Amino acid sequence: MKTLIYIFLALATGLLVFNVFHIDFDMPLEGDSFAAVVGVGASLCAVILLVILQVALKIQKKVKNQS
Repeated sequence: MKTLIYIFLALATGLLVFNVFHIDFDMPLEGDSFAAVVGVGASLCAVILLVILQVALKIQKKVKNQS
């Protein structure tokens, strides 16, 4: 599970970087640039959720070892 989380984190980070390079900062909400902005938002959400999952699994492991 840990390896899978790291793979998804790498994919989400790669998509984040890819989409940041496609944003036209002069007009960020026009045309293809809007799709890149949405992609950046989605990638950030994925990264945050994966980090939360990773922390939750560490907490679960510690609680299980204490019992």
